[in-house]
Amino acid sequence: MKSIFKILVMFFGISCFSQELIFENLFDSSLNSEIACYRIPAILTSTNGTLIAAIDERNNLCGDLKWNRNINIVIRKSYDDGKTWSEIEKIIDYPDGESASDPSMILDQQTGHIFLFYNYMNLDLARDIYRLMVIKSSDNGKNWSVPKDITSQITKKDWDKDFMFITSGRGTQTKDGTLLHCLVNLNKGTHVFGSNDNGENWFLFDHPLKPGDESKIVELSNGDWLVNSRVNSNEFRYSHISKNKGKSWFSFENKDLSDPACNASLINYSTNSKSLLLFSNAFSSKERNNLSISISYDQGLSWENTKTIYKGKSAYSSMTLLKNGDIGLFFEKDDYTKNVFVRVPKKWILYN
Repeated sequence: MKSIFKILVMFFGISCFSQELIFENLFDSSLNSEIACYRIPAILTSTNGTLIAAIDERNNLCGDLKWNRNINIVIRKSYDDGKTWSEIEKIIDYPDGESASDPSMILDQQTGHIFLFYNYMNLDLARDIYRLMVIKSSDNGKNWSVPKDITSQITKKDWDKDFMFITSGRGTQTKDGTLLHCLVNLNKGTHVFGSNDNGENWFLFDHPLKPGDESKIVELSNGDWLVNSRVNSNEFRYSHISKNKGKSWFSFENKDLSDPACNASLINYSTNSKSLLLFSNAFSSKERNNLSISISYDQGLSWENTKTIYKGKSAYSSMTLLKNGDIGLFFEKDDYTKNVFVRVPKKWILYN
């Protein structure tokens, strides 16, 4: 009887929490005939609590960087934990024939600076040649620096013509202040890159992680580094752990994280008594749908308590921690026609 009661409580409790979820479409291409679609969401919370949501504005057609002559990076900001949002602001806008794509961000907690990375290509003068770029904001996203090309710092000389890109979404900062992020070289594997001088200079960890495509990195509570990777040939995720700050890694399958080969999001989440990991993805082995959040109670070795946020068509996602402990989730919805922000209450996340 007790077990039946517990199941009923869980069912009705989860149903109740699901009804609290409100999806706000932040970027709607149907409002502008010149925009083919918005794609590739990234979200971050600044030191003063400002939410910054960044995304590709894809003009003329919806193709990726290599096939699209006009992609810009645009943002919207919220100063009240996602209740209201600013107008769309274009922060990267090159002339036709030059495109920028795949925004991602890192917050430097020591300086308050926000680094926004993107991938660049000149389709007229250097087609198929990827350049890896970064801009910086020192005022919580109000203003941004001129773009800085860091390709030579975080790639190797023989990579010039490789299909490579910085993973969209977000990177991380370790307890000692090191900034960490992931890039993908489809020929040579996923790599970690970083900075140990607050983003003045960047360097590559010359150790390929395989198998792996778009990946996310976090520092675990014991100081180890965890990279969770999309794997295009699989129906689930892969993880890679380093116990010596990126000098060596061991890899294992995450068969408890179904995945249709899609970018995802990974963040640390601490309660009063536990250090958890949260992971969002299209939790399906075959199709990009069923956007869900999973929890790891053992620092990424296993995953459980997977909760569906949206059952329908859904793809890339990005998470951020809000001031009161709720989760801000920004994801591609309804077959790339919407890019929505949803506030996920912490009680919904932690409900067992």
